[in-house]
Amino acid sequence: MQKEQTEFVIYIINEIANKKHKMSSQIYKVLKKTNCINEYLVPMYDVLHTLSSETVVNDVCEFVKNRGENL
Repeated sequence: MQKEQTEFVIYIINEIANKKHKMSSQIYKVLKKTNCINEYLVPMYDVLHTLSSETVVNDVCEFVKNRGENL
């Protein structure tokens, strides 16, 4: 993972944590468990980083939901 991708993933984790009123570590654990980081955020970085934070947060929540987890 490149530095920009790492910073983006951290930013999105923090945005989700703020929206859901949870700790960033809790969000990270769910994203790791569902492979969201390696299968969605990093591979799609080129597109995702051009979208609004709200859009990406909603997409990640939907991804996680489709994997049977909740944020």
